[in-house]
Amino acid sequence: MRAVVARNPGGPDVLEIVDRLPPAIGPRDLLIRNFAAALNRADLHQRRGLYPPPPGESEVLGLEFAGEVAETGSEVRSFRKGDRVFGLVGGGAYAELIAVPEELAIPIPDTLSFEAAAAIPEAFFLAEEALFVLAGLQPGQVVIVHAGASGVGMAAIQLARARGLRVIATTSSPEKAEACRSMGATEALHGRDADFVAAARNLTGGAGADAVLDLVGASYWERNLQALREGGALVLVGLLGGSRVEADLGVVLRKRLRIIATRLRSRSREEKAMLAERFRRSVLPLVIEGRIRPVIDRIFPLEEVRAAHERMEANLNVGKIVLRL
Repeated sequence: MRAVVARNPGGPDVLEIVDRLPPAIGPRDLLIRNFAAALNRADLHQRRGLYPPPPGESEVLGLEFAGEVAETGSEVRSFRKGDRVFGLVGGGAYAELIAVPEELAIPIPDTLSFEAAAAIPEAFFLAEEALFVLAGLQPGQVVIVHAGASGVGMAAIQLARARGLRVIATTSSPEKAEACRSMGATEALHGRDADFVAAARNLTGGAGADAVLDLVGASYWERNLQALREGGALVLVGLLGGSRVEADLGVVLRKRLRIIATRLRSRSREEKAMLAERFRRSVLPLVIEGRIRPVIDRIFPLEEVRAAHERMEANLNVGKIVLRL
């Protein structure tokens, strides 16, 4: 089978398509003939040598897959050969065949292509957990979504809109801001100096936002704290703007703020299974109804994986970049 690995840490030029033996499967695993894989920032970090795969995971890049069941383990009961499935794994998705635990696979709705299905798991799993489990947001509340045109940002805006939240999105260009508005953002700001603090106060009568979903990190730290209302939550899911800050803990204490961080890749098989089950119950019905949808920026053939990484590294994408296998 063909698979993509990084021959050593570096830029997109270190990516190589190699020939590998198919992965072995256990009694509760599926062997998936993989037709699409979506890119994530984790893939770029792994390529640079900054984010190695968790113990036991494949060195082949890729966290999101969509394909067809080619073989089932002896104890598998939920799927059979030929079923279309997608999901989130700890590695190995940039490959034509991938071994997936049965409980991590999700049936692909008839209305979705393989490419569209591959663009869903990481973004929607993460956004749903951040907004409604960790921040505990309720209808009518206000959330600021940074990097709103990213895969996670587009998912968060749609989920927030579907659950009756108001969204202030920030992004880097007027075109991306318009894309955020088209997904349902109440307000969309662009540029590094965009005054999302004032926007949050204007939208809430001076109180501030109920939560911030932050993919940026250090460069927005102080303004994030200013933008939150008393008792608000900052949910950190990315560090595009750096990782080190000087913190005034007095602000956190006075406003009784909650600072929460989350990531998906390093979680246990059991935790990932719970995420997948929650997605099936809470989000998949919205996908089937057409109320939310994956946003695909561009589809690249596997042979152009380097170009796909270059596009994400340059922050050109609106939504998800997908590889077609």
